Amino acid sequence: MTRARGAVALSAGLLVLWADLLASCAAPASGLTIPTSRPGGLPEQIPATLSCPEGPGPFPAVVVMHDCSGLGPASSGAPARWARELVGRGYVVLVPDSFSTRGHADGVCVNPSRSRDDVSPARRVHDAVAALAYLRTRPEVDAGHIGLMGGSHGGTTTLAAIATQGAAGRDGAGFAAAVALYPSCTSGPRGWRPDASGGYAARAPLLILIGDRDDWTPAAPCQALAETAQRAGQPVAIKVYPDAHHSFDSDRPVRYRANRINANAPGGRGATTGGNPEAWADSIRRVIEFFARHLR
Repeated sequence: MTRARGAVALSAGLLVLWADLLASCAAPASGLTIPTSRPGGLPEQIPATLSCPEGPGPFPAVVVMHDCSGLGPASSGAPARWARELVGRGYVVLVPDSFSTRGHADGVCVNPSRSRDDVSPARRVHDAVAALAYLRTRPEVDAGHIGLMGGSHGGTTTLAAIATQGAAGRDGAGFAAAVALYPSCTSGPRGWRPDASGGYAARAPLLILIGDRDDWTPAAPCQALAETAQRAGQPVAIKVYPDAHHSFDSDRPVRYRANRINANAPGGRGATTGGNPEAWADSIRRVIEFFARHLR
């Protein structure tokens, strides 16, 4: 299998996993890129990884938006873990790489420069929509049953995309459902924008999963978002995991890093991340049940 020329080199462990997942996809030999757009509508190509189940399909599909660590050697590994779970249950998975060709191959978790705004969640909505459009062209994909999910930076991208997309039905006009893992639920120009009423407008069923010990993207704003949305009749559900930190779906130990950019920390730095086996197991069950309800 030829490695995608446009993508940044992945760590050995991630590369092995992606190679295994890609085995049943007829991806272009020269490497997969998808067309997206820059601010102002200028065209752009970004790398992406396509993973398919065995068989001819058509299958439902999920776009997975990576977190602030990106998909290079510094990646958290969460996109690959979710791809494996979803592909194993009969979903096509597409993971667009929003960072590597835009000068952020090592992610933006500790990068304080203004250039991180160039890959903000609000901008990455264009990448999510581009991934949706690309999946609709694939013969393996059921074009009317495509979902979206992401964690952290990618979770905020998911919130922004579902609040702004054109439609949510099964007619293929938009994402049919979405899962946001530990997103930033505070509205703003870099994330999701409120509707005319000042609340969150979910244009597709949305599930938020977050830990109650998250000190990077705290649970309280997400609980408030969900409660307000539910009162307005919006299809938003939330699960808050006790004793779980940011990146509870990680396979890595809990640790605090003082250099992480964190608007919710004193001085704007420092955050705790790490896996929680109980939350990870429950999140798999909830995500699979949620997508089975809305994408099949």
